[in-house]
Amino acid sequence: MAEMNTSLPMATAVEPPERGEAEGCIQCQRGSKLVLFVTGRCHWKCDYCPLSDNRREIDFMFANERPCNDFTEVIEEAKAMSATGTGITGGDPMMDLPRTLAACRALKQAFGAEHHIHLYTSLPFDVAHAKSLADAGLDEIRFHLLDLQLERYIPVMQACQKAGLYTGVELPVEPDSSERLWELLEELRAAPIEFLNLNELEITTGNQSNMELRGFNLSTEITAGAAGSAELAIALKQRVTAAGDGVDDPHDGKRRQHYGYHLKFCTSSYKDAGQLRARFRRRGEVMLKPYEILTEDDTLSYGVLFCPPEHAEDDMDELIEKLDIDSTWLGWDANNGRIELPISVAEHIAELVEAPVAVVEVHPTFERLEVGLIWLNEYRPIEEKRLP
Repeated sequence: MAEMNTSLPMATAVEPPERGEAEGCIQCQRGSKLVLFVTGRCHWKCDYCPLSDNRREIDFMFANERPCNDFTEVIEEAKAMSATGTGITGGDPMMDLPRTLAACRALKQAFGAEHHIHLYTSLPFDVAHAKSLADAGLDEIRFHLLDLQLERYIPVMQACQKAGLYTGVELPVEPDSSERLWELLEELRAAPIEFLNLNELEITTGNQSNMELRGFNLSTEITAGAAGSAELAIALKQRVTAAGDGVDDPHDGKRRQHYGYHLKFCTSSYKDAGQLRARFRRRGEVMLKPYEILTEDDTLSYGVLFCPPEHAEDDMDELIEKLDIDSTWLGWDANNGRIELPISVAEHIAELVEAPVAVVEVHPTFERLEVGLIWLNEYRPIEEKRLP
C-alpha cells in the first residue's frame, strides 16, 4: 500500500493547492480573499455556531474587520488588501438575498469577472434563486447540511450546477457524529457536488456553553479545536484520498471506487494562524506606510509621539524642519492623539522632548488594533506637552 501523509500542516505555512481543490479555498489560503459578512440574520439551528454575540442578528455588513455602511466601503476594503476574490458569509447570506445579489454585482463591477466570489449557506433555498446568484456573478457555493441531512439539498444543488456554479459541501466535524459522517461520505458519491470541505470543530465564546453540554473539550491549550475532531476528519480524508489514488483504506484495508469529489480538511489553527495571517500580511504589504515596518509576526510597527490635537500640525512641521525628513514619513492618528513616525526617529527624539514617545505594534487591519507598546521615555499621555 502506498504511504499516505497524515501529518497536519504547520499553522503558519501556506499549503500548496491540492488536486481538485475549490478555487475559493486556494485564494483563501493565499490570504487574497475578502471576507464579506453580509448579514447577521440566521435561523440559528446550529448549536456549534462560533459567531460572537455582537455579530448575531445585526443588520450590518463587515468587510474583513471593517464595519461597512455600503458597498463603496466594501470595495475600499477589498482594494486595501488587493483582493482577488470574496467569500460571502454571515449569519446566512440567503437570509438577505437582495443584499447578497447586490454584493455580487458590486464586486464584479468593481473588479471584473475574474474576481472570484464564493458563498456559504445552510438553507435548501428555492431553486429559482440559483440562476439569480449566477447571473449576479457568484462563482461557487458551499452548502452546510443541517443535521447532516443531504436529501433536502439535492434539488437546489442540481439547480446550482445547472446554473454554472461550482457546488460543494462544507461542514464542521463533530466528534460525536462519526457514524453519520462515514455514511455521508458514501451518500455524497451520487450528489451533484465537486468538493467536500471539512473543518475542525471550533470551541469559541459563541458556542462554549453548548459544546460543554455535548461533552466537547479543547484538543490542546493553544488551539480552539475540539478534541477528536481533527482525528476524525483526517480519517475521513484518508478514505477519500485512498480511493482516489486506487489504494487500500488505511483503516479497514478495503479498496473503494473513486468518490467523485475532492475532500479538503482545514484545521482550526490553520484558519487562524495560516489563512488569517496571510490575509493580514497581504493587507499590510498593500497599505504599508513609509514609516511602518511589517514584522515577522505580520503586524505593523512604528514610532509615536503623543501630542494634543491642536498642536499636531505645528509639531509635525517642527519635526520635518529640525530632522530634515519628508512629510510622507509622518502621519497623524486622530483616534489616539499621536504623531506616527519611523522607529529610528522615535528613538532619536525620546530624550529630547517632554512628551510621551513609544514604539507601537498594531494589526494591519482597518481598525489597527494595538497589540504592543514600548515606552521610550518617562512621559505618559496624561502629561501631553508640545515639543520644546
